[in-house]
Amino acid sequence: MTMTLQAQKREGTPSAIRAQELVPAVYYGTGKDAVSITISLKEFNHVFKEAGETTTVALQIGGEKINTLIHDVQRDPLTGIASHVDFLIVDMNKEIEVPVPLEFTGTAEAEKNGLGTLVKVLHEVHIKALPAHLPHSLSVDISTLATLEDQIHVKDIVLPTGVSLVTDPEEVVALVTPFVEEKEEAVFDPNAIEVEKKGKEESVEAASE
Repeated sequence: MTMTLQAQKREGTPSAIRAQELVPAVYYGTGKDAVSITISLKEFNHVFKEAGETTTVALQIGGEKINTLIHDVQRDPLTGIASHVDFLIVDMNKEIEVPVPLEFTGTAEAEKNGLGTLVKVLHEVHIKALPAHLPHSLSVDISTLATLEDQIHVKDIVLPTGVSLVTDPEEVVALVTPFVEEKEEAVFDPNAIEVEKKGKEESVEAASE
């Protein structure tokens, strides 16, 4: 599903733009020069929450629509508010490769039964698809991990229609590892050394008598 975001050609300095609750942005790709634009901060936050970096976003600039992916988001280090956004132009008729985040669902039976601890080995996988078929995320059901021998591999992930894997299908996504018992650290006791030393001295004295 393609989302739409209103945009305008950029006018004014970045600080003046941000003061109006707008975000400086740029779009580029497919051999075209970068074009500077501004977008509404509120609208962008809504679109980014739904689209992430894998769902196509159509920039509506006047009467023109430009299909893009959100490519990079710079944020203010103190507030976390988006301060600049890069959009990458995509060809809706050509497959592209992107990393897609994994969304873990359910509860691992082996962990619930106290056999061990869940380990999430991968948090994203690379896929290939037409821009319109790119999913926001991929679901991984970890309830199938019933024993310490069970593993979920990339090939076990259910893919939407029109999506293919780029990541090695044999890579492990998640598993449950047994608990590791913590060894008690030896406590240094100077009195014990003194007692041992004294005992040795008494033994020597007794032997010399």
